[in-house]
Amino acid sequence: MKLLQTQPNKISILVLTFLIIVQAVKAHKSNPVSRDTVFSPHSVLKIMKRVGDWQLQYWQTKGFTHKKTDWTNAALYTGLFDLSKASGDERYDNKLIEIGNEVNWNTGNNRLMADDYCVGQTYSLLYMKYKRPEMIAPFQHLGDSIVSLPFTESLEWKNNIQDREWAWCDALFMGPTALAYLSSATGDRKYLDKATTLWWKTTAYLYDPQAHLYSRDGSYLDKKEKNGEKVFWSRGNGWVLAGLARLLENMPANYTGREKFVSLFKDMAAKIASLQQPDGSWHASLLDPASYPIKECSGTGFYCYAILWGMNHGLLNKQQYLPVAKRAWLAMVTAVKPNGMLGYVQPIGGSPDKVTEDSNEVYGTGAFLLAGAQLYQYLDEH
Repeated sequence: MKLLQTQPNKISILVLTFLIIVQAVKAHKSNPVSRDTVFSPHSVLKIMKRVGDWQLQYWQTKGFTHKKTDWTNAALYTGLFDLSKASGDERYDNKLIEIGNEVNWNTGNNRLMADDYCVGQTYSLLYMKYKRPEMIAPFQHLGDSIVSLPFTESLEWKNNIQDREWAWCDALFMGPTALAYLSSATGDRKYLDKATTLWWKTTAYLYDPQAHLYSRDGSYLDKKEKNGEKVFWSRGNGWVLAGLARLLENMPANYTGREKFVSLFKDMAAKIASLQQPDGSWHASLLDPASYPIKECSGTGFYCYAILWGMNHGLLNKQQYLPVAKRAWLAMVTAVKPNGMLGYVQPIGGSPDKVTEDSNEVYGTGAFLLAGAQLYQYLDEH
């Protein structure tokens, strides 16, 4: 009798186990990116390396698409540096040092244009790590010339003003961050002081305090989207919010005026979070997402990075913003192809535009790696 009583229970357990396995397989097939798998330090680092290694392989087989000192590559270098730090894999630093040596640690030819000295961020970071004076000597010389200039021109979008002033919102990732990291590398606050002064000059012209967003440049101040809303470009504001995080990264806690920057960061982060799309991404046009109804990974990457940075530095509430960051990361992870190429990156431009699953650019890869490094840090600490 005892055998007859227990046998049906064993059969029931076997059947139940089988049904659970079947359901798990079905769930995996319908959603191959498991949240539990994605949000572990190991998994984050693994996909970061896959994306970073794809870029190194691309350079090795096809060469550089842009000049090595170009702003596009400079944005990527920031991500590769963070990947090196997170992974402890010296290949990424070694590649950055190789590039620096090849260009003699110089910036771009248009020396006062922010795009052309964005690369100074990475030079300063490498110098702080390896203490080789040649890594920042040319950029410090340029920094000295920048802080000596008055920068009194109007920021109206004419007469090639971008060659002389931070007259477009993208510049706020390129210029102030480079000067701020130079301050950290040298211990001289004059570079940070100039960065803060010029940041607020650009902000006074391009920032809409009601929308909590930046116009791309003066030519967009009165432009409207198809739905009648003002044109606010996703990557453009991504450059700003990420640049703001990197500026604050180099700003001492007791720095005069720091709280004003913190307030701006919080206001922008709240606005950006409110504009996140159901798939976790931000579309190319922030206030008219239906005009380009597809995810865009460069703006999404920079927002994900900045929000996670804010959480990691105690500026943003983790309970409120962690779901935003996780949704953004999932949107980007599902844009990574099996070979490691990140898709859905809007091509070079200055306004919202089309994107496809096969569109890639180095700055998108950089944004992905910056975000991944912050997520890795958060998960590792929690």
